[in-house]
Amino acid sequence: MNKESRKIVVVGGVAAGASFAARVRRLDENAKVTIIEKGPDVSFANCGLPYYIGGEITDRNDLAVQTPESLKGLLNLDVRTNTEAIEIDSVEKRVKLRSLDGEVEWLCYDAMMLSPGAAPIRPPLPGIEDERVLILRNLQDMDRIKENVAEGKKAVVIGAGFIGLEMAEQLHRQGMSVTIVELQEQVLPQLDPELALLMQSELEQKGIKLHLGDGIAGFRGAQAGITCDLASGISCEADIAILSIGVRPETRLASEAGIKLGPRGHIIVDEFQRSSADGIYAAGDAVETADRIIGGSTAVPLGGPANRQGRVAADHLIMGNKARPYPGSMGTAIVRVFDVAAGLTGLTERCLSQSGKPYVVTIVNDNHHAGYYPGAKMLAMKVLWEPDTMKILGAQVTGLEGVDKRLDVMATAIAGGLTMEDLCHLELSYAPPFGSAKDIINLCGFTATNQRDNLVSAVHSLPQDNNVQLVDVRPKPLFDVYHPDGAINIPFPTLRCRLDELDRSRPVTTICALGKMSYFAARILQQAGFNVTSYSGGIRGSIDPRTPVKQPFN
Repeated sequence: MNKESRKIVVVGGVAAGASFAARVRRLDENAKVTIIEKGPDVSFANCGLPYYIGGEITDRNDLAVQTPESLKGLLNLDVRTNTEAIEIDSVEKRVKLRSLDGEVEWLCYDAMMLSPGAAPIRPPLPGIEDERVLILRNLQDMDRIKENVAEGKKAVVIGAGFIGLEMAEQLHRQGMSVTIVELQEQVLPQLDPELALLMQSELEQKGIKLHLGDGIAGFRGAQAGITCDLASGISCEADIAILSIGVRPETRLASEAGIKLGPRGHIIVDEFQRSSADGIYAAGDAVETADRIIGGSTAVPLGGPANRQGRVAADHLIMGNKARPYPGSMGTAIVRVFDVAAGLTGLTERCLSQSGKPYVVTIVNDNHHAGYYPGAKMLAMKVLWEPDTMKILGAQVTGLEGVDKRLDVMATAIAGGLTMEDLCHLELSYAPPFGSAKDIINLCGFTATNQRDNLVSAVHSLPQDNNVQLVDVRPKPLFDVYHPDGAINIPFPTLRCRLDELDRSRPVTTICALGKMSYFAARILQQAGFNVTSYSGGIRGSIDPRTPVKQPFN
């Protein structure tokens, strides 16, 4: 094929499509690149939309990363907005386009990038078409929501995932009364339940009303507002409802062209983002790629993977065998809601249980920097790892400071093939304002190797068996503030001389604030002949997760 005559069509001009087009231009100055975008905007920062609604981003133009004019000037790209691709003829290599005014034409291509993204799910519920039931996908959706935001108004957010929580926070910032409805029994269903508790507490403390374990059944409009009817029979009155219950890949065009789709409707691609149709690549929220951790396929609707997939496809199109394949996705994601951040990378316990893959759980709580330095705040970290190899399978972090730092370290560790044992000796930056001499990452490694070496038997929930002796080794003042029912208080410094107070014929579970002293206590009891387990992670969150623990034995 004559390089000068290469015609490349990009369907969808946001994350993956824009990244693909820009990379193609840098590699091939002579290619004719045309971007087809159904909406009026290209290359906009969709992850920033909630923050404009809430006023943290004040200039709408900041969200328009590029415009058709700027892309023409910078990269010599032909951008056609308000134009929809309605049919692909993969044999003749042409695509039928329809403009906003109804004009139809065929456009030929030598190669195509399909990056149509994913659309918010709108189930066929009664009243779903009411104009006060809003979604957030693009700048126009953002503007519609912004027009309805005012202090004193009420909003119901349906769905407590990342976008739902961001919207709840931002609407609250604007003085609205906010109610969240979530079908699962927890907020942030992407995380395992215990790692979502701090976020739930933060929402409740800020006055957000939660209806968990309940779903939306329909909407009833009235002149003054809208009524959201829940499956439980409860009704919530609001001025607007924000629907945020997930996304569905926009793959009708691909399906009708005979391109192979996965079981959930995503475009199947190889390691270079090639679809089953000759010359057609695909990337972004509409595709499924390899699961980087346990193999198989996964779909990760996030901006980071979409951009990298677009780059891989462009490299392969222009450079061929010199291109590096896309290694797969891990689903690294983070959200901030008020003062709490939470995120994950890799697989959760729920995913691993469903896959049948064996795993071990390690949970550690600690301060985000040295406890003696002012401002130390709580971090909770859960890591899942393979029992035979200690390979890291996934991690979740939540807290008030330093969450992103630890999450990025764990994502890098997984990508680099590190094990839990490797975490013990990671050299991480340390000064009192930034971290600890033994960072929580190191502590996770220490704890995991203790589990592997049978130095401790960890439990992740307090036993309900009355035969188990609960031994709380915190100082008495902390014990008096809060302790589990039936717990015996034996402060750690006195444990060795008070062993006779315990019944050696009954099992023991040791507990403390963070999990460290309960481990020390378990070691003493195990070597004294007791059948003992240690409550992993401690009970600090049950006391007050926002108050740094300064006592020396916690």
